[in-house]
Amino acid sequence: MTSSLIITTYNWKDALGLSLLSALAQSKLPDEIIVADDGSTDGTEDLVKKIASTALIPVIHSWQEDKGFRAAMSRNKAIARAKGDYIIFVDGDIILGDQFIEDHLSTAFRGQFIQGSRVLLNKEKTRELIDTQSLKISLTDSGIENRKNQIRSEILSKVFTKISCKMAGIRTCNFSFWKSDAIAVNGFNEDFVGWGREDSEFAARLMSNGVKRLNLRFKAIGYHLFHNENTRDNIKENDLILENTIQNKSTWCDNGINKYI
Repeated sequence: MTSSLIITTYNWKDALGLSLLSALAQSKLPDEIIVADDGSTDGTEDLVKKIASTALIPVIHSWQEDKGFRAAMSRNKAIARAKGDYIIFVDGDIILGDQFIEDHLSTAFRGQFIQGSRVLLNKEKTRELIDTQSLKISLTDSGIENRKNQIRSEILSKVFTKISCKMAGIRTCNFSFWKSDAIAVNGFNEDFVGWGREDSEFAARLMSNGVKRLNLRFKAIGYHLFHNENTRDNIKENDLILENTIQNKSTWCDNGINKYI
């Protein structure tokens, strides 16, 4: 199968640079990388072009005009452009462990999507990595929270990786699925404007459509760079959309990816 890594970003090219460098240093490369850019104006496009010029795989910049937080639309456009059978999502503030792509692909089975975990880095550790442009993070480093998520173990992964029916903890910062499954539920719901719940609602429709959630543990390690939280001005409206999807067991959204394919 072919794979596409989609990295979401908005106006933080320093973090995106580290994320891209880690994606290109994988034990197994994806077939392409698509940067899903929600309207950056900070030189992100030039950064992507520079990295693409020397990369061994296509690195594509998918940009849309900045009209507020429209992550659902940005993701849909990137998925529509993706040539891979299998889609792996990370945020542009995630540094990928060197076996991240390999772990997602080796665990990918039909009828499932994967929810991975993350290692949280504090403000000081984040600044250190950005200043040095370093990808080296060890178990003994300071500035690491939930350190157990940093452990990669075949044995522990087999024990703790399980199917789940719960909605809690859905995050597309470490997330993968079959492109055909996304198309079947019409992708992300673009009724979501502003931060929050668009990823959970997408997962809810996948699950209602018979796609099982696999919680991948002790593999596919992603390091989350510290940043201030996004504003949650639209969270009440977004919660209502999510609640309606769950209650009705919806498998389709009207305002989705079909506009682009």
